Amino acid sequence: MLDGTVLLITDRPDSSEILRGELSLVADCKVVRFDAAFDITRETIGAISDVTLARRDAVTAMRRAFAKLNGADVPIICLLRNTSENGLRDAKNLGATCCLSAHTPPAMVARTMMTQVIQDRADRPVRSIERGVARATEVLTRLFDGARSNGPVALAQVDASLEPIIEAVRDGGLTRWLDRVWTHDDATYQHCLLVAGVAAKFSLHLGFSASDRNHFVRAALLHDLGKARIPLAILNKPGRLDEGEMTVMRTHPVIGYEKLKAAGCDALTLGAVRHHHEMLDGSGYPDRLSGDSIGDTVRLMTICDIYSALTEKRAYKPAMPNAVAMAILSDMKGRLEDRLVQSFGEAMGNGS
Repeated sequence: MLDGTVLLITDRPDSSEILRGELSLVADCKVVRFDAAFDITRETIGAISDVTLARRDAVTAMRRAFAKLNGADVPIICLLRNTSENGLRDAKNLGATCCLSAHTPPAMVARTMMTQVIQDRADRPVRSIERGVARATEVLTRLFDGARSNGPVALAQVDASLEPIIEAVRDGGLTRWLDRVWTHDDATYQHCLLVAGVAAKFSLHLGFSASDRNHFVRAALLHDLGKARIPLAILNKPGRLDEGEMTVMRTHPVIGYEKLKAAGCDALTLGAVRHHHEMLDGSGYPDRLSGDSIGDTVRLMTICDIYSALTEKRAYKPAMPNAVAMAILSDMKGRLEDRLVQSFGEAMGNGS
């Protein structure tokens, strides 16, 4: 028997009793009248619509119901009284994931629901990754386009992308996130997405509160916004930058900081954006901070940033193995905080 609740939405509750009985053999079943309000909870694992779509009031009610269910990302079986091509199209347009004739034996409907839920659970991590990467890429595109054209920075859109990133890494695992992000053809976007995913994994490992987790991933997603104003010839150069190019590249933290400060960004994010290349021994940039003048968030972000740069795939180099990247981080004693590097290694030791 499945954990969770299946909703049976019907316009004929009396005749749906047999179907409710069969569904109750595979999961908890709650019968809901098609025109009644209902709530979607974390326990909702699927729904069955046993409602005629021939009446306008039913279609209006089911459109509201399906919108709720689609937002919950659960399988929906639609039992059709009209199995014509138009009937199938109407059900699919509403958001049904599976359509069956209303004359299908109740036991078969219940078995189909079980199959749909099991498949949904297997596919959910992959869908979560796709949603997270798609949302974050859309936000990055708008941010970088706006920064290049001196347009506004839409911080509300950034905030809306954070939970999908964290959920994707939590549900789908960091390895799946990295595999998907490595297919991105823009090196700067790829790097920002990598750092955001790694930051999500590290913050989950450290047990951050939801608010602190969001702040940290937000800073990770925004940390290289200043690169929007760096010439592409420098950003995409396949090899080591010369001294002049490096001087230009090192302006990106301050550019990003100024852009986000003008947009009213919070101090924690601003600090991470400006200082993620600072080192504890004072050898970093742009302000050559050292020791206690470098806050915890920046210390964590710097580790995530360096690790992502080492392990990212480029056209001219393969991804560095985790063990090699961690060895390099461990050798940066005096520049990175040993305790945090060790904790980071524990988090990255299990990429799933």
